[in-house]
Amino acid sequence: MTPALLKRILIVGGGTAGWMAAAALSHVTRGTIRIELVESEAIGTVGVGEATIPPILLFNQLLGVDETAFMRATQATYKLGIQFHDWFRKGESYFHPFGVYGTRIDAASFHQYWLRLNKAGLDADLGDYSVTTMASRLGRFVRPDSDPRGVASQMTYAYHFDAGLYARFLRQRAEANGVVRHEGKIADVVLREGDGFIQSVRLDDGRLLTADFFIDCSGFRGLLIEGALKTGYEDWTHWLPADRAVAMPCARVGDPTPYTQSTALEAGWRWRIPLQHRTGNGYVYCSPFLSDDEAQAKLRASLDGEAMAEPNFLRFTTGRRKKSWNKNCLALGLASGFLEPLESTSIHLVQSGISRLLLHFPDTGFAQADIDNYNCMMQAEIERVRDFVILHYKTTQRDDAPLWRQVQAMDVPETLTQKMEQFRSRGRIFRYEDELFQETSWIAVLLGQGVTPERHDPITETIPLEHVRQRLHQMKAMIRQGVERMPTHGAFIAANIKAPPAG
Repeated sequence: MTPALLKRILIVGGGTAGWMAAAALSHVTRGTIRIELVESEAIGTVGVGEATIPPILLFNQLLGVDETAFMRATQATYKLGIQFHDWFRKGESYFHPFGVYGTRIDAASFHQYWLRLNKAGLDADLGDYSVTTMASRLGRFVRPDSDPRGVASQMTYAYHFDAGLYARFLRQRAEANGVVRHEGKIADVVLREGDGFIQSVRLDDGRLLTADFFIDCSGFRGLLIEGALKTGYEDWTHWLPADRAVAMPCARVGDPTPYTQSTALEAGWRWRIPLQHRTGNGYVYCSPFLSDDEAQAKLRASLDGEAMAEPNFLRFTTGRRKKSWNKNCLALGLASGFLEPLESTSIHLVQSGISRLLLHFPDTGFAQADIDNYNCMMQAEIERVRDFVILHYKTTQRDDAPLWRQVQAMDVPETLTQKMEQFRSRGRIFRYEDELFQETSWIAVLLGQGVTPERHDPITETIPLEHVRQRLHQMKAMIRQGVERMPTHGAFIAANIKAPPAG
């Protein structure tokens, strides 16, 4: 029998992942496939305020989202990178910027010329050559300029936004595209005889929802991918031992910073995410080293404004499903796995899963070759992200608490060891195909975490040292002057994002 086109897709679970899937699929399929989503108001979602990375702009563009309307609806601010406090040593900070360092000088990467100056004692701060780092230091923001000669052309950004409001925003768009939402809890999953594919789900009120294809966005529980299909889970806590988080929003104090803050603490790390209407805060920690009560108390004491809600506790196991796509079920978001949000990758992995689904979009034949390739691509991506997150822990020089001594001593994946050794040798970064994090990201964190190259690229020696110094000095001055002319982040949002007064 010739496979037929899909007629019905059921998304199990709402939240950010579920409504991202619903909005994207309904937009792309243009009403040719019936798309339904089931969720329960009685089941909370994990979203506690989100920081994102630049590819989120591509997702919004795919949906035709107007940036100003989106930012108003989600109380969003702009994000230019992440500031890390106390990760390498207590009392020391570094910045992981979006965008690039400098502009190309000759055959080698820009940072290699800086390394040469640094080794000669002529320059100390690579961040001076990053427009987004400088803008973050000065609290400035403008949207990118199309003129490549201008400093603003190097502005690369993402967003901070309220995840619950983002899900609501996407729900409105999805329902306008014909997505049908069902309120209810899943009571049972019915498998098809013979091949074990999912046939339908039964709700707690007895309703039966059938579909050709199921997308599991049910969170950590993985009601379909794990509960029904027993796909299995690969545990990564031996590399990433944090297993708890507590989140608590507080009132905003002062202008919002155009960056996320991550501060290493004795049993994990604290995030700070500035939104228009509040500040998101949380503590990711290891329960063997810190109790829930202690974590809550330390987080509450660190708030820079009045608490706006009771603490929200999360429990998790870092790792991934052994298959993201199993039979006629594809898992997105927390149902597919979890990496702590240290580098703000949670929403991106949902976005990537949706994009790759569109590349491998099935019919009722569910070609195993396509499913296998999808799983291979998603596995490779999350493993590269995993390595990048592990890097922050492995390279710490803190020895003031058991957690930091434990992660310093641990063995890490060979793929990460190779990256570190290549950089330590000559400052070189070799990325895998389709790897998420760019050269700038690896350079920023490796240098920030004290992984110092022993030598620079010898190709830089083809240019006289004084010429390199002059070029970089001019570049640094141009960046500083260009950023100083930008409005403050708060002023830009007030002038361009916040809705004008009624009347």
